Amino acid sequence: MKYTMDDPNIRYMGRIDNSDPKSPTMYYAGSQMKIRFTGDNISVSLKNHTVWGNVSLGYVVDGREGRLPLDPQNNDKEITVKAAGNLGGGVHTIIFYKRLAANHYITFTGIDIENGEILPDETRYDLKIEVYGDSVSAGEVCEAVDFVGLCDPENHGSIYDNSWHSYAMQTARALNAEIHNIAQGGIAIFDGTGYFHAPDYIGMETVYDKLCYFPEGGELTHWDFSRYTPDIVIIALGQNDKHNGLTDSDDIDITDPSTRKHWKDGYKKLVRSLSEKYGSGTKFVLTTTVLNHDKAWDDTVEEIKNELIAENIKAYHNLFSRNGCATHGHPRIPEHDEMARELTRFIRLNVL
Repeated sequence: MKYTMDDPNIRYMGRIDNSDPKSPTMYYAGSQMKIRFTGDNISVSLKNHTVWGNVSLGYVVDGREGRLPLDPQNNDKEITVKAAGNLGGGVHTIIFYKRLAANHYITFTGIDIENGEILPDETRYDLKIEVYGDSVSAGEVCEAVDFVGLCDPENHGSIYDNSWHSYAMQTARALNAEIHNIAQGGIAIFDGTGYFHAPDYIGMETVYDKLCYFPEGGELTHWDFSRYTPDIVIIALGQNDKHNGLTDSDDIDITDPSTRKHWKDGYKKLVRSLSEKYGSGTKFVLTTTVLNHDKAWDDTVEEIKNELIAENIKAYHNLFSRNGCATHGHPRIPEHDEMARELTRFIRLNVL
């Protein structure tokens, strides 16, 4: 049986463009749709546009993870791919999710189930979480498990990126929470800094309120914040902010008083804007990750946390046990597992 994407039993999660309900588009890593169904085989029809790298659509069917490679030669062409087959009788669940960030965007156009039908999804979530982060929150290079604690493998072409295993997505699942993961590799707070979208660097100050957030996806569009009000917002920025985008060096010195003030002001402006949109009930967890970085950035985040509390914003500062000193390269799945356990515990003990 064929289904259109506006079927009420398809469960979407993430900051997704559904201005055309029959053709929802995913831009952000970790965006997903969940389908509960009966039947032997399930296929999905879609149009993908690869910007760069090795791109796949991720899926998890009945707890088993897989991916569907997306050939850039098919850019913007409607294709149909079988996601799972020979499932046998009974009820099944599949989650299609976006493994990567701005490497591509993807529009879904239909679902086809053989010898079965879509059923209502009965999942009930306890929380709503939103994350503003960089490549670690997006799960970039996490599948390179032979490189735990080491620099990234050369010329990997994003083949090891998988948002499903990021600490952010794992934490949401551990807390039985919905999640909007606004994470992008290389991003810093300010435009013109960090590493995202060289040479015209785009910062979180531009991305945070966007639906389509990178020019290759088309016209930048604004997100309607009334569509989703999180209980907890996690801010995981600071790793890339030391780079001013002008040279290959890390040129920004956070210990310089004027630089420190400028960065703190930009960070607090982001939190204040979100707090105004969401109201006083939303709590903010500020963090960095286990990826190596100067402790001065964490000291600055601690100052920000205290200053936000003084403004009556519910702010908390999470520090992982190996914060900023676990690995020269991106965290791999075991390190994401570690971060997820620790962040879940921190939220349960201090925030909820």
